[in-house]
Amino acid sequence: MDAQPVVAVLHAEAVPDRAWMAPVAEHATVRYTDAAGLADALDGADILFAYDFLTDALPAAWHAAASLKWIHVAAAGVDALMFPELRDSGVVVTNSRGVFDGAIAEYVLAQILSFAKDIPESLRLQHEHIWKHRESERIAGRSVLVVGTGPIGRAIARLLSAAGMTVQGSGRRSRDDDPDLGRVTATADLPAALADVDFVVVAAPLTDQTRHLFDARMFAAMKPQARFVNVGRGELVRTDDLVEALRSGTIAGAALDVLDVEPLPEDHPLWDMPNVSITPHNSGDFVGWRDALVDVFVDNFHRHRSGEPLRNVVDKKLGYVPGA
Repeated sequence: MDAQPVVAVLHAEAVPDRAWMAPVAEHATVRYTDAAGLADALDGADILFAYDFLTDALPAAWHAAASLKWIHVAAAGVDALMFPELRDSGVVVTNSRGVFDGAIAEYVLAQILSFAKDIPESLRLQHEHIWKHRESERIAGRSVLVVGTGPIGRAIARLLSAAGMTVQGSGRRSRDDDPDLGRVTATADLPAALADVDFVVVAAPLTDQTRHLFDARMFAAMKPQARFVNVGRGELVRTDDLVEALRSGTIAGAALDVLDVEPLPEDHPLWDMPNVSITPHNSGDFVGWRDALVDVFVDNFHRHRSGEPLRNVVDKKLGYVPGA
């Protein structure tokens, strides 16, 4: 390994804090670049830190990546980077698994409580100065299906279980003794599992197998009283089918932190649906999250220099970290 590797850092408007990157700069030549300068930054670079985790700039700059050995993505999902040339290359890809788990779990609990306690209606009545007594739902004892059995799904399951909810999971293979999710249903049997639960939480990675997993058929399998929460990727859902399911009363509501088009267009019908909560892809963005992402890269950089195994190595064929 070269004593002084070259690290390209791809960023958008937000740039990694130079102080947090100092441990890398002590041992490497660091080139900061936006998408426009990526090809130049990759020329001779050994490592790419994709701090702009939503970038689509890498395929066009791939011709300049002849020296690249490792890409670290500042996100749990790596779907934005999984283009064929990278999949087929010898370049190692790692992600930032573990940074967002707790924050996203708290977000999911907050959205479920908001549905149960009808917080949006309370705020509306407060805004109109209306004192109106209402009853609310309990979440203790209610059932929830967590789709996605990786670390984020597991953190969600543990927190919802602690709140008294009955939790089960859906993943690639079925099992009855999962330590966090209890009974896990295989994806092939997902419609039957959907029929029995009050809340559906989607935290699966986006892969060729999960793209548009939730379509009209899946929504039709859910209870009319069920609520749908998506903290995975917007492309896991056929949005037009979701809109129709909400309009028709096929399902009772949705909380969406991710959409297939972001930002959501101003004229999109989801904005004005009273049974929908929309947040701008920030369910995991706690105070200090950007520095936490740099910390994961710095730790892996030290491992790379010393020849230790890297953390969070992605199986590029699967599109996520095995066992996640």
